Amino acid sequence: MRLTDWRSVFFILTILLQFNPASMAQVFTPAHYDAERAEMVDQQIGARGIRDEKVLAAMLKVERHRFVLPEYLDEAYADHPLPIGDGQTISQPYIVAFMTEALDLKATDKVLEIGTGSGYQAAVLAEICDSVFTIEIFPSLARQADNILKSLGYTNIFIKTGDGYQGWPEHAPFDAVIVTCAPEEIPGPLQDQLAEGGKMIIPVGGQYTQELVLAEKKNGKLVKNNVLPVRFVPMIDSTGRKY
Repeated sequence: MRLTDWRSVFFILTILLQFNPASMAQVFTPAHYDAERAEMVDQQIGARGIRDEKVLAAMLKVERHRFVLPEYLDEAYADHPLPIGDGQTISQPYIVAFMTEALDLKATDKVLEIGTGSGYQAAVLAEICDSVFTIEIFPSLARQADNILKSLGYTNIFIKTGDGYQGWPEHAPFDAVIVTCAPEEIPGPLQDQLAEGGKMIIPVGGQYTQELVLAEKKNGKLVKNNVLPVRFVPMIDSTGRKY
């Protein structure tokens, strides 16, 4: 064998020795993900003031790694959003927990979600309330989320592809509305479809400045409070125009 051939073999062996299959496999074991999820709930969510036991239990149960792209599996329980395709993201775990807790959900509640995305937020909601009706503008994301949620056995989540600004009037009124994309103003149809006494959590604002608004319907009108500065993807229609 020529010297150059030996050098090639040595190079390949060096690379193989650096690669540790056992350590790589550990990342993808259920036990690893269980530990990561428990740490997420403890350090990212509970430590930041989320106290609702129903929300904490749901965040501990729902496997976030099921909803992320393969290339981001090692960041599935990290403290930040992740891309999911079509320019959309899966929200930071704390924000998912914060928005869910703000709605003060009951087991009998029917919830409208605008912006299905990966389906992760819908799964968290479905662990707490009676039913979730969720709308996604991107057909590919709606199909993907539907497949994941069905594979996980959820039967109380209903997904449709459509313009979230218009809501889902056929199933209104809703006890709560959660919106995961930002319009510049709260859509009128969503206000109309919120039940009296119901709560809505929604990011409102432009591309660079948004506030998470918690609103409650009292005597037919929304009483609004800004609760947190945030940055969500914009709410758009089927042509891509921003609301």
